[in-house]
Amino acid sequence: MRLKTACSVITLLLAASVAHADTLRIGVEGNYPPFSQVSADGTLSGFDIEIAQALCDEMKVTCEMVQQEWDGMIPALNAKKFDIIVASMTITEKRKQVVDFSDPYYDVPSRFIAKEGAFTGYSPEDLKGKTIIVLRNSPRADYVAATYPDSETLLVDKETAVYLELAAGRGDIAFGSSVVSSESFLKQSEGKGFAQVGEAISLTQSTDGGVGIALRKGEDELKSNINTALAEVMRNGTYKRLSAKYFDFDIMPKPVQP
Repeated sequence: MRLKTACSVITLLLAASVAHADTLRIGVEGNYPPFSQVSADGTLSGFDIEIAQALCDEMKVTCEMVQQEWDGMIPALNAKKFDIIVASMTITEKRKQVVDFSDPYYDVPSRFIAKEGAFTGYSPEDLKGKTIIVLRNSPRADYVAATYPDSETLLVDKETAVYLELAAGRGDIAFGSSVVSSESFLKQSEGKGFAQVGEAISLTQSTDGGVGIALRKGEDELKSNINTALAEVMRNGTYKRLSAKYFDFDIMPKPVQP
């Protein structure tokens, strides 16, 4: 009787293991258009979502999207709430201390945004004493803290909130994604009277060159499978087709240096 029970338990554990192996749980945000957003009926969509699905298709596993607030992404990953993060997470040395990353899957520069004509440049002298709005716990926030010590900083919890706070007049200038600022703010009615300031800024000097898929440390086989699938998606035209749905410029990352 005990042997039969033990065998049943082992069978259930093996079945659960196989089921988990066939499902990839993916941490996504859902509040970062056009990379991820949630429609009125609760459906997730966006470039991150479609890339995640394309990778699952390539690896022949089922995608299970798990929505997670940005600030809790890495803690939730390491607590095994999901297996990987596909949420436009920039690769940085600081983050690499606690998670591993895939090869980059896109690279987009940053931009300053302000009222039209309010600023002609964004040097530390130009922004001295001004309040800069930026996403907390991000490479952009680190850049602002290091580059603009004589400016005030307003940290917000979501990228979209950067532009809402700017429109509400709670800061002088915003610093965010060149894509999100354009698509979700400047091209919308809320962005009327605002414009990008100066040239695009690449933060890749302090990163590995773009945005990656995060996974728990030590999961080398999963990392290899993701990189292989990503390379194939980029090779076979799937990446180009998906990116063209959302962007009218190239977001393909630069080749990883050996």
